[in-house]
Amino acid sequence: MYNWMYSDGPVLSQTDLYLLNTDLQLNPILQGTNPGFHLLFNLVTGSTGGFNPEARDRDLNFTQKDEPATLPRVTQLIIITELSPWCTIIHNERGVTMSDVCTTIWKEYTENYVSDQEFNSLPPRLQEHVKRAATNNQQAASNWSMYYNTPAPPSRYKRVDWLRDKIYFDYLTKKDNYSISRLGFKAPNIFVMCLAS
Repeated sequence: MYNWMYSDGPVLSQTDLYLLNTDLQLNPILQGTNPGFHLLFNLVTGSTGGFNPEARDRDLNFTQKDEPATLPRVTQLIIITELSPWCTIIHNERGVTMSDVCTTIWKEYTENYVSDQEFNSLPPRLQEHVKRAATNNQQAASNWSMYYNTPAPPSRYKRVDWLRDKIYFDYLTKKDNYSISRLGFKAPNIFVMCLAS
């Protein structure tokens, strides 16, 4: 198995990547295929950690966070998901790391709000699910203060609320047909994020 920590190869720009049409090897942790570490990443709180699927009795620290997200390293990754209409662009001139992936996804989904037009595009039943998720996520994000008062329901909804109960990162995968249908093109640095409850 390749040691991802010691990857000193070139960092490909977006142009280099498209001109070379290079296939990217995704870090096994992001693929969910690392036999010794399964990433636990909560999109509401931003907390990251993991566990060993063979020894689930204890949590592990996410010490691999500074490893490259892909080999060869690239300056930009594009993440989409089948559960939301947004596209997350992760950028790092020195090469995108797994920490960049988690931090950018967390910020994109917790710092940006769903527009009224986006919210109104949902059927009424799903609008209610988003409202409930917003209340739950607000409490989870400020976990200790919920014991002292009941927060008012939010008047605006964050992107993470749109995901309803699917707030845990599961893995990244390639789905070129979905990328084409969603974005109109495919590229080696476009990945689909799968989420879990």
